[in-house]
Amino acid sequence: MRPERSGGRATRFLVTGAGGMLGRDLLAVLDGRDVTAATRAELDITDAAKVRSLVEGHDVVINAAAWTDVDGAEADEAAATAVNGTGVAALAAACAATGAKLVHVSTDYVFPGDATEPYAEDAATGPINAYGRGKLVGERAVLDTLPESGYVVRTAWLYGTTGRNFVLTMLRLAAEREFVDVIDDQVGQPTWARDLAERLVALADSDAPAGIYHGTASGRTSWHGLAAAAFELAGHDPARVRHTTSEAFVRPAKRPAFSVLGHERWAAAGMPPMRDWRAMLHDMMPGVAR
Repeated sequence: MRPERSGGRATRFLVTGAGGMLGRDLLAVLDGRDVTAATRAELDITDAAKVRSLVEGHDVVINAAAWTDVDGAEADEAAATAVNGTGVAALAAACAATGAKLVHVSTDYVFPGDATEPYAEDAATGPINAYGRGKLVGERAVLDTLPESGYVVRTAWLYGTTGRNFVLTMLRLAAEREFVDVIDDQVGQPTWARDLAERLVALADSDAPAGIYHGTASGRTSWHGLAAAAFELAGHDPARVRHTTSEAFVRPAKRPAFSVLGHERWAAAGMPPMRDWRAMLHDMMPGVAR
């Protein structure tokens, strides 16, 4: 990583959504750097005037602020899109006005999930739920407003040592139940938030071409495979994780069945793809009380 930009001036970072799971890991990765941390309480990204005021004076904005309630977005798509779409557009406009670079976190949910091979960065989108549609609005705002300094990093199946996420839920259920039923007909790339945070900062520090990147682990598994792996690493019998299908867990928002993303564009940035999901999970587990 490069702590300074050309000319010797230290890079000033703004991290939005700093109180969330990814935001906290971003702050840990940026420890010792010149960083402004803006939590949701401190910055509503739908407030364009406040966004412009806070972005002023920063060289890089990493946007981890988002409406993450996928099912809630089905009930109030306008509110979800205000954050994931309109709010991101406000950030992009502020960055364009001040000359800041924007690294924005998006999602695999912009794809329909009906592929059989990994989605390339330039693959056709087609979200199947309100959350995905709102996130796609945000992506387009970044790419249209900041063609030379906007980065969209799609991630998927994100988990970490804090907040509400699938891995922590499985570990809690391991202590509460004899068996856990987990779906095996959705496939994706479980990604540790800490690894993603490191990659986002590395991208911000690089001279990589602007555009879309896929910030997901290498390899692939099902939700059942992830749960079984988490059980085993925590010292539980993975056979306690039983197979089931999506039909047994009907939810308001339809989920993509196939969320495997390709990683070809990292080569243009001079970086390898992110590491395998199993290695990430292994390294994350010691940080979890269980």
